[in-house]
Amino acid sequence: MYLNWQKKEINDFSDKNINSLYNEGFILTRLGKGTANQTRSVRIDLDKFELSSENKRVLKKTAGLELKIEKIPYQNYNWQIGKMGKDFYETKFGAGTFSANKIKELLTDEKKSNFNRILMYLLPPLNPLLLKEGTTDMLTPPYEGVTKGGLSVGYTICLETNELLHYSYPFYSLLPIPYSLNLGMGMMTRAVLWAKKNGKKYIYLGSAKDSKALYKFQFKGMEWFDGQIWSKDLEKIKEILE
Repeated sequence: MYLNWQKKEINDFSDKNINSLYNEGFILTRLGKGTANQTRSVRIDLDKFELSSENKRVLKKTAGLELKIEKIPYQNYNWQIGKMGKDFYETKFGAGTFSANKIKELLTDEKKSNFNRILMYLLPPLNPLLLKEGTTDMLTPPYEGVTKGGLSVGYTICLETNELLHYSYPFYSLLPIPYSLNLGMGMMTRAVLWAKKNGKKYIYLGSAKDSKALYKFQFKGMEWFDGQIWSKDLEKIKEILE
């Protein structure tokens, strides 16, 4: 699953050390506390970021989706979160990709997790005008929570320092809910906006292993690590990935 050029094990989790580590193309992983892989990392220089017409389209398509951020260890963890993540990764990448137990570990056990923030995405109370013909069953379980102030439909396990946000391990409901076609990009775009608003220098979006990662390159200010330096050459990365 990982494109890995080098591996490091760290025990200094200060912001200064993590910022330096990420600037060298390493990202912390779920493989173990302090385990970092150097990879074809992808990040946005937030000083250069501004919304494109496509970003604005995604935000409009997911209007009302609310981002809420909590600390890890996450005190309100429940089994449905782990199941949502397991089902998402199994459907997208195959059986055994990401277990519910591993998701629980990352969100609740600071001795085993490299991450310190959970991004939660809430569906707003349903507006009947948004419902398309034939979707009135969305007002019955498990959607009844939507009519009572919002329902969590997506999560991202993240690492935050004073300079960066690492947007890592996103997952969301695969049920036929509003925004289904745009939910993943709606989540990511809101995280980018949050990072910029909160004074981060960079938001890291994981790695670019193959063509499936091309969606990450639709933001202004994109850079990618080529093994030696950070590159802004989007045509070159498209050639590599395609």
